[in-house]
Amino acid sequence: AAMTQVAMKPFHSLLLLCCAAALLRAAGGAELYKQGGPVQVYVNKVGPYFNPHETYHYYQLPVCRPATIVHKSMSLGELLDGDRMAQSMFDIRFGQDAADKVLCSKQLSAADLEQLRTAVEDLYYFEFVVDDIPVRGFVGHLEETGFVPHSHKVFLWTHFSFRFYFSGQRIVFVKVVTQEKAPVDLAKLQPGSQVAFTYSVAWVKSDVKFEDRAKLIKDTSFFPKTLEIHWLSVINSLILVLLLIGFVTVILFRILKKDFARYNLEDEEADEDSDNGWKTVHNDVFRPPKHKCFFSATIGVGAQFLAIITGLFVMALLGLFNVHHHGNINSAGIVLYAFTSGIAGFVSCRMFRRLGGERWARNVLLTSFLFAFPLFMVWAVVNSVAWAYGTTQALPWSTVLLLLCLWLFLGFPLTILGGMAGKNAPPGLDAPCRTKNIPREIPAVPCYKTWPVHCLIGGFLSFSAVSVELYYIYATVWGRQHYTLYGILAVVYIILLSVTACVAVALTYFQLSAEDYRWWWRSVFSGGSSAFFVLLYSAFFFYFRSNMSGLLQAVEFFGYSILLCYVFFLTLGTVSFAASMQFVRYIYTNIKMD
Repeated sequence: AAMTQVAMKPFHSLLLLCCAAALLRAAGGAELYKQGGPVQVYVNKVGPYFNPHETYHYYQLPVCRPATIVHKSMSLGELLDGDRMAQSMFDIRFGQDAADKVLCSKQLSAADLEQLRTAVEDLYYFEFVVDDIPVRGFVGHLEETGFVPHSHKVFLWTHFSFRFYFSGQRIVFVKVVTQEKAPVDLAKLQPGSQVAFTYSVAWVKSDVKFEDRAKLIKDTSFFPKTLEIHWLSVINSLILVLLLIGFVTVILFRILKKDFARYNLEDEEADEDSDNGWKTVHNDVFRPPKHKCFFSATIGVGAQFLAIITGLFVMALLGLFNVHHHGNINSAGIVLYAFTSGIAGFVSCRMFRRLGGERWARNVLLTSFLFAFPLFMVWAVVNSVAWAYGTTQALPWSTVLLLLCLWLFLGFPLTILGGMAGKNAPPGLDAPCRTKNIPREIPAVPCYKTWPVHCLIGGFLSFSAVSVELYYIYATVWGRQHYTLYGILAVVYIILLSVTACVAVALTYFQLSAEDYRWWWRSVFSGGSSAFFVLLYSAFFFYFRSNMSGLLQAVEFFGYSILLCYVFFLTLGTVSFAASMQFVRYIYTNIKMD
């Protein structure tokens, strides 16, 4: 134990450093400028407006670029979010206005003209970053001719008009306007034509305090405004969970009360045939499930994701995530995944040991790769397609190596340490009933009591608790919305866990009443089957609720949606099993056994 504490000290220090970095990042930039001092404008990325994750570096377009491109050092979350910031050629001084300054004169070849025409037709937007403030605008615009159907003129914006709002020595907001000067008609340009790019700068004193600039950024965003509170969704979910809790309460306090009274009746004249229902399987109900190593690993990884999601909610409610820097959530999720690997190892090996397993090392390996391997396979496909398209969503090899080292030297060792602690648990389930050597024959049941029907019912009810909220989550991750209602989302998260647990208890009771004692795996699938409905909703969102298109966006969307569904399955399956386990222990502890 002493050696474990010594080994964990560096990890604790790293966690504190990560939290401190998140706090500083959440506070936003705090750079103080001097009058006439340089203000750096970073160019970041461009991409189709309706394909949020199809982004390219700004300098991939034929625009003004310096002779030597200097990239800004970025955080892990920014790299995962597709950011690739580099210094621009804009010469901007704090507090000094400028008018019609020439950025550069660019000679455009035939290929350059075609690339710009395609970008404008695909509604490309650009993103600059000034003092952690994103500045966005469209590359050009289309003008319908009105004479020939589906015909249009393509124009390129060549003038950038910056408005800097400052308070004291700090910048509180920046916006760029491209419509102040007439655009260039690309149809009138010939290969080899020279195009001059210009910019203007205006400084405006603002009464907004630096601490309140996040609200100013949110209210004047280039993208749609931040999502507002949707009380209808929350009320709908609350009514559902109250009804389900009431339903399970009826089972526990009325039906079970009658069952206890009937099963505990010690009347010797009682008819033997009256002893049926869930009591008859008491000698089999705690029989270990098949594939107990895989079952234990599933529960362990599910417990790990419960800890990760809960940790992310706590950090969000503490205000550690900047609304316009969702990369912070990516960084926090990766760090939490590495640090909570010990939970997966401990829970998995402890469960495996209690089920009578002996080969704990094999169980630890399976637990380590149960999520990491599917994640790697999906990432390999998505990253390969992104690399082929040349987008910024393809991770640099240095970032890939960093993530691999984080898992190899932190996540995997913590899984082993957790497994070593879990394998010391005493064997056996400490069940209130003895398990016979010969399993009982399971009677046939009607089709509406079979496992597919139970999984459909359990998955649908759990999915219905978050179906409305799921739209807002998808609109944030795969759209242009900004989600800031972490408190509402935390309430929905608690509702989801409550609904899943209540449904699991009810379905387990019905299964045992049908004298089917194979509840272990079914409890996992009854809760985890909501992932199937999430996958169906993902396809519905892609085709009917978004304007995403193209192979790159489709591969990335469906690849990571499948991973999300897998996380749903592991997390809710673990919650469902835990609730069913407590329920089964409760009912068999309160009856008299022969």
